[in-house]
Amino acid sequence: MARKQQTIGVLTSGGDAPGMNAAIRAVVRTAVDLGHKVKGIRRGFTGLIEEDFIDMDAMSVSDIISRGGTILYTSRSKEFMTPEGQAKAADNCRKHGIDGVVVIGGDGSFRGAEKLAEQGIRTVAVPGTIDLDIACTEYTIGFDTAINTAMEAADKLRDTSGSHERCNVIEVMGRTAGHLALWCAIANGSEYVLLPEKFNDDEMDKLVAKVKSKHDIGKKHHIVVNAEGVGDSFEIAKYIQEHTGIETRATVIGHIQRGGSPTCRDRVYASALASRAVDLLDQGQTCRVVAFRHGHFTDYSIAEAMSMQKTIDPVLDKLIHKLSR
Repeated sequence: MARKQQTIGVLTSGGDAPGMNAAIRAVVRTAVDLGHKVKGIRRGFTGLIEEDFIDMDAMSVSDIISRGGTILYTSRSKEFMTPEGQAKAADNCRKHGIDGVVVIGGDGSFRGAEKLAEQGIRTVAVPGTIDLDIACTEYTIGFDTAINTAMEAADKLRDTSGSHERCNVIEVMGRTAGHLALWCAIANGSEYVLLPEKFNDDEMDKLVAKVKSKHDIGKKHHIVVNAEGVGDSFEIAKYIQEHTGIETRATVIGHIQRGGSPTCRDRVYASALASRAVDLLDQGQTCRVVAFRHGHFTDYSIAEAMSMQKTIDPVLDKLIHKLSR
C-alpha cells in the first residue's frame, strides 16, 4: 500500500544557531525522499501566524549546509504565547494543508511545539541552541561551533593579556547556563570560571584569592571566564583590579558566537536529528523531541523532555579545578 503523501512544515525559532541550515536541508531532503511536500515557515511562530510560507524542494536547500544563521529567519512571538495566537497558527496549518511541523529551536520553541500539538497539529522538535541547556540531549545544534568561536577568541585575548601582564575577564553566552563557559575555561587553560549554577556569596573572594596566589608564584597574566548569567563582566573586572592591584580588562565575546560556518559535528548531528524528526512525522507521531543520548539518536515526548533537569557536568567541573591549580 502506497504511503500517504504529507505536507511537512519546518521553522526555526528563538536564538539562531550554526547548523540550523543543515537541519533545514535534512528536513526538506528527507521529506522529499519519503514522497512528501515541504513548506518553509519563515520567522518562526510569527510566520506561522502571518502565513509566511514558501514551498521548498531539494534544490531550494542546495549550498546552505555550510552557512551560519537560518535561511528561514527566526523570531520570538509574543502573539503565539496567547491561546488566540496558537489557534490561529493551527488554523493556518490546516488552511495550507500542513500535516506536521518540525520545530528547530530551544526550550521555548519546544513549549511552542507542544502548544501547537495541543491544537491538533503534529509536531516534532529538534534541539537547536548554542547554550547546551536542554536536559534530554547531550548535544544541541550550534554548541560545537559556538564553543570553538569562544575558544579562538579567548586564545587571542590570552595573547594580548600576556603582552600587557593583565588579567582578562572573558564573558561568553549561555543565558542562565554555564556549559559554554565551563568548556571554554577548560579549553583555554583559564585560572577561574564563574558559573550561574555554582555562583554564591563568597565566589568573588575565591576568585581574587586564586588570582593573587597565581600572581605570587610568578604568573604574569590571568584569564577568567564568566558565563553571562552570572553578571556584569565589567564590574567583575573592576572588583578584581581593586582587590589585587592587577590591571584587569573585560571582554564580552557576544553574538559572534551565534554566527559563522558550522563545524563538521554541527552539520552531521543537525542533519541526523532533523532527518529523524521527519521520520517520526512520517510514522504519524507527534509532540516528540529528537535527541542524542548515550551514543544514540533517540526521541522523547516533549513533556518528558521538559521535565528533565540539566546540570553542570560533574566530571568537567572537577577537571577545571584540578587543571587550574
